[in-house]
Amino acid sequence: MNILGISAFYHDSAACLLSNGEIVAACQEERLSRIKHDESFPVRSVHYCLHQGRLGILDVDYIVFYEKPLTKFDRIIESFLYSAPNGGEPFRRAMPVWLRSRLRTEKEIRKELDFEGDILFVDHHAAHSASAFFPSPFKEATVLTMDGVGEWTTIGVAHGHVNRIEPLWEQRFPHSLGLLYSAFTAFLGFGVNSGEHKMMGLSSYGEPVYRDLILENLLDLKEDGSFRLNMDYFDILSGRSMTNERFHDLFQQSPRIPESPITNKDRDIASSIQWVTEEVVLRVSQFAMNQTGSLNLCMGGGVSLNCVANGRLLREGPFENIWIQPASGDAGGALGAALLVWHRYLENGRVTDDLMDSMSGSFLGPAYDDEEISRALEMVGIPFTKLPEGTERYLPVADLLAEGLVVGWFQGRMEFGPRALGARSILADPRRMEIKDRINETIKFRETFRPFAPVILEESAKEYFALEAISPYMLLAAPVKRPDEIPAATHVDGSARVQTVSEEMNPDLHSLISLFSAKTGCPVMLNTSFNVRGEPVVCSPEDAILTFMSTGLDILVMGSFLVAKKDVEGVIVDLDALEGEELQGHQKTGRLKALSTALTFSMPFVILAVAGLFRNWSRAISFSLALIPVAGVVVSLLRPEAFGPANRIVSRFARWVARLQTKFILGTAYFLVITPVGFFMRMSGWDPFLLRKKDMLETFWLKARSEPDKENYHHLS
Repeated sequence: MNILGISAFYHDSAACLLSNGEIVAACQEERLSRIKHDESFPVRSVHYCLHQGRLGILDVDYIVFYEKPLTKFDRIIESFLYSAPNGGEPFRRAMPVWLRSRLRTEKEIRKELDFEGDILFVDHHAAHSASAFFPSPFKEATVLTMDGVGEWTTIGVAHGHVNRIEPLWEQRFPHSLGLLYSAFTAFLGFGVNSGEHKMMGLSSYGEPVYRDLILENLLDLKEDGSFRLNMDYFDILSGRSMTNERFHDLFQQSPRIPESPITNKDRDIASSIQWVTEEVVLRVSQFAMNQTGSLNLCMGGGVSLNCVANGRLLREGPFENIWIQPASGDAGGALGAALLVWHRYLENGRVTDDLMDSMSGSFLGPAYDDEEISRALEMVGIPFTKLPEGTERYLPVADLLAEGLVVGWFQGRMEFGPRALGARSILADPRRMEIKDRINETIKFRETFRPFAPVILEESAKEYFALEAISPYMLLAAPVKRPDEIPAATHVDGSARVQTVSEEMNPDLHSLISLFSAKTGCPVMLNTSFNVRGEPVVCSPEDAILTFMSTGLDILVMGSFLVAKKDVEGVIVDLDALEGEELQGHQKTGRLKALSTALTFSMPFVILAVAGLFRNWSRAISFSLALIPVAGVVVSLLRPEAFGPANRIVSRFARWVARLQTKFILGTAYFLVITPVGFFMRMSGWDPFLLRKKDMLETFWLKARSEPDKENYHHLS
């Protein structure tokens, strides 16, 4: 039984393949397309998953999508109705996307994959819950999901038992911890759905002096963790922006301009919302444990990537054991959707031992053997050496790290999820404080306040960190016990986002750290993702070589091969060779565009030539007119670049006409339909977002909808 899970059309598209309940492969589209947070249909990831499973599309029994498009569309329309007339421009931007593809998700899947089998749909937070519980090591657990929003749910509390997940309580849009955190992320000049981790890192530099201001004005937080946002300070419903002028006046400053200097006030604001977030997480988790009685916790959803909140929850919360899905964001929804179909729709059982999860260390992406790696190195003419065989294979790498060199580390299957866990990593000596600034400035090209994670031998973790659990997925922050020994991996507040590595889960990285420890006495390395700012983590040997050659990395280790930057100096390196196949694809596309343009411009001449035959024009004139389109077609095929300016003119004109038509039609619909309908509905007391004052309520938790029946899996709502 083969099940293909898909997430797409919002951010971080991904695909996952399940074969008889086993996770065979999972990959984010951005790693293959090289477009950061790629939201497009994950056709490359699907092809990778099928290749990894040695399957064709005909071998797939079910394809399952990670949310209910019609239910989500209903929430979006209700948002526009409620906020009208303030959302005209967002309405005109959103509707073409929904009408063109998102409401036609089933047809899009069939078209992209040529699939004729069953296509199923699951609820967004049900997918998050499934990704959190089913791969976990626990037979039963409290299940907590928190993100921006799925269809309607923003926080979900459930109880997982063997192969069942019972939804219990939920919070609904727009009352969302994820959206609250993203609103502050945008206010501080970072990207929504991409910069939240930056604000988390920045928060350690400030003091939570605005926490009372936030709690008194922006949300009504109950003791049980439920809350209502004060929408007077947000523009979330209209879609124009995350915050409004009243929000800016509250903090007495305008939103920070991206890349502008960060002030102490910015640091304090970041610290304040981080503190509030942790407080909400602690209260919600206590409520969740009270409802289920389980001391095991499984977490999913984008908020679960907040490792600072997770670390505090581990130390101060009510749970004995915590397991967090390493791909907690929307990418993990593809995995959860597939698991939900396997365990609930098909009613298959589940075997666990309360010790090991089924994520295979999250190493579920593509791998490349030595033959593929050496071919890529030889293609560009880079000199390399082969590492020795045996138990001390990585001793030369450990020696170079101890000397202060920075290593690009490329081994085995790529990670699934946002964290680099030792398959596509940049490694360095954490004892050298200066190496932190060097990596930020000359390799990652990112903000200097950004921290780095320590990766440590699992058996040595308690010697260096106040951490009472393993942390293989780098999702728990903990106080550092010996910060003077690893200053480059210790954040400004004395904490670190810890990754523990075991020999069983990652033998290559464990061997390297062990050799480094034997040489230096330090069982810790600095670990950060193998990429530069604004780009996805490297996937292929070609990606790794390009990043290595364009940054200040000293060493590149891929498979059995080592490349030293000093050995490349003076060598003519042909990086263009790495783009050969891609260039061929672009040339093919360029010819098609040029041919289309040639035919477009030639049509008047064809018409005139035909007309000339019937109007008794001279044959010379008709022949000359007919020759023009023929010449255009020939040139478009032989020299497509000659049509570059014409291509751009035609494309721009077509886009301009399309935008003009869209703005007129949708603008008319918004002001003649959405605005008056929304006005009369609000006047009649319509309140789908629970914004009316309810001061007497002791809780804002809403009873979760029960698990759907099997027929519901076939519906888009």
